[in-house]
Amino acid sequence: MATLWVTRDRGAEVLLDAKVDAGQTLMRALASKADVETRYGGRYVQAIDGLAGSLDDQRDWFWFVNGYEGDRSASSYRLRDGDVAWLDYRGWQREGEARVVVGAFPEPFLHGYDGETRPAAVRFEGSRTRATRLARSIGAESVEPLGTPPPAGANVLVLRDGRDRATAELLGQNAGDPFQLVLSGDPELTRRYEVR
Repeated sequence: MATLWVTRDRGAEVLLDAKVDAGQTLMRALASKADVETRYGGRYVQAIDGLAGSLDDQRDWFWFVNGYEGDRSASSYRLRDGDVAWLDYRGWQREGEARVVVGAFPEPFLHGYDGETRPAAVRFEGSRTRATRLARSIGAESVEPLGTPPPAGANVLVLRDGRDRATAELLGQNAGDPFQLVLSGDPELTRRYEVR
């Protein structure tokens, strides 16, 4: 099974939260749960349940799998067991915006992108206990204080002290490249993911 989320405005409003069969394309999974209109020969999403992309408003449907922005059409991406697929209706503005999203955590640590996973590492300030619990949750073997270089090619979870905040940064150019997720502040924000 895979998870399918449909939202608008960067997740501010949830329109659909469903389970779908893995092994099918993202487009087919979406069409099994919603009324979908396509464009460009059926490869790209134009509208979901009547909410359509617009040149005038400069808004459209963007999709992500396990936190990575899609790098092909939704009809070309095959969902795998455990994937979290997220379609979001949003404005086109992208300045300063990463091609990865925080909202699918603990992905992409667990399932990667396109069936490929990367090693995971945790770097932390403060509690080693919390860092170790989260490391177990995401399959990280490397748990070291902040400032210690992570293994080459690893996805990195950084735990910082300070105000509540979550940011993500793609450390390459393409979906599936290494990324860094920085979580700071209240440990309760990640408590449900900790393995005790």
